[in-house]
Amino acid sequence: MNIARLDGADIHWRADGDPTGPAVVFANSLGTDLRLWDKVVNRVSGLGLHLVRFDKRGHGLSSCPPAPYSLEALVQDTEQLLDRLEIQTFAFVGLSIGGMIGQLLADRQPERVKALVLANTAVKMGEPAMWQSRISKIRASGMDSIADAVLERWFAEDFRQSPESLGWRHMLTRTPAEGYIGCCEAIAAADLTASTSQLELPVLGIGGSYDLASPSDLVRATTDLVGGSRFVDINQAGHLPCVEQPDVFAGHLVPFLKEHLHV
Repeated sequence: MNIARLDGADIHWRADGDPTGPAVVFANSLGTDLRLWDKVVNRVSGLGLHLVRFDKRGHGLSSCPPAPYSLEALVQDTEQLLDRLEIQTFAFVGLSIGGMIGQLLADRQPERVKALVLANTAVKMGEPAMWQSRISKIRASGMDSIADAVLERWFAEDFRQSPESLGWRHMLTRTPAEGYIGCCEAIAAADLTASTSQLELPVLGIGGSYDLASPSDLVRATTDLVGGSRFVDINQAGHLPCVEQPDVFAGHLVPFLKEHLHV
């Protein structure tokens, strides 16, 4: 088990693949940990890449500082982790809030981020009132009170009926309420329109046709802010297409990484 003791949090991380290869950094969605990427990592592990994943603060095996968090703090955690791991340049694959972290990180350190994958994310996700309503519900009744509604956003109906979906529900409900709320606060306060519009790097946007959390049109609009970007929509997938449709997700990711990391 790998833990990096950083300024603001202790961050759990994992590396797979070739430690001497080009680095790819994966960032998770709200309410999930680094296992979100298991299926994708398994499908790209033979490319000679250094595949790095981490649990953002308040999630998984990372520490849980008191809420609220800011997106800037989450990005600082990521920067410090990559500094600690001596990873100078990398492609970044972020889903949902992970994609927001990637957008701001690419703005802050354009010399390090060589390519960016924005999955099921946007420059602005939801309105502050919606996030405050969710926070209030969690504070009153706990994480289980939001689980069914969240899974409707995460997965298409067929997947929600499968035994596997129960594991994802358990992952969500076992997320510390303080950590989940802290990240809700970070999303509620974030609008990355101005900074993302100034990015100049290869970007691949990925949406899910059944995503109720960040609909495909929202992901496409964010991707379109960056000149030369590409967008793909994955059918029969909700907010976590890397879980529901990993072959399709990896089928889009692999050519993008090969093109821009020269592997």
